[in-house]
Amino acid sequence: MAALKYPRILLKLSGEAFAGGKDFGFDFETMTRFGHEIRKIHAMGAQIGLVIGGGNIVRGSQLSKMGMDRVSADYMGMLGTVINALALQDVLERDGLDTRVMTAIRMEELAEPFIRRRAMRHLEKGRCVVFAAGTGNPYFSTDTAAVLRAIQMEANVIIKATSVDGIYSADPKKDPTATRYDRISYRDVMLEELGVMDQTAITLCKENSLPLIVLNINTPDAVADAIRGEPVGTLVS
Repeated sequence: MAALKYPRILLKLSGEAFAGGKDFGFDFETMTRFGHEIRKIHAMGAQIGLVIGGGNIVRGSQLSKMGMDRVSADYMGMLGTVINALALQDVLERDGLDTRVMTAIRMEELAEPFIRRRAMRHLEKGRCVVFAAGTGNPYFSTDTAAVLRAIQMEANVIIKATSVDGIYSADPKKDPTATRYDRISYRDVMLEELGVMDQTAITLCKENSLPLIVLNINTPDAVADAIRGEPVGTLVS
């Protein structure tokens, strides 16, 4: 088995990805495909932590724009990520992967509370760990939660799996002249406000020298190629 460049990874998936082509809810065909990809990288020997957004169920930022109290809206968003985490756990375990869900908000009937040393032990034992409920605090995005968990888990890389194949100078879906970067610095991402992650998340990556790879989740083997160190998507370092 080839040595992995990144043996311990934190994979960040958007909630919208779980909906497939739909606006809301779950597309189990899409989720099963994600499960197969995760099983494949687990079979390569990678230790895998996962953070999922909640956008297919509820987006706290949108609710607060509609006039809802921001704190309540953010907590609703966190609960959406817990629903997604339980769904992903089911998909992964049906695929034969031992999986644990750990939440930043205590709900022992559903999942384990996040305890760093216990999470590290799960990874060392070859279990996938899904981190849910964001940071447990309002005003922080799931991107920031993903970076925080990656640092706490001493991950070698954070992989943000999106619907585009990297970071562009502008939104490629709106601007056909947008150019894709193969590599870019944290500083340039912040200065150009490229919107790949919020500024808090990028700052945390920079301060902790945590490499970030942005790639397309719908490209077969993209994550597997990335953890081998092959040039996939955009590397932020």
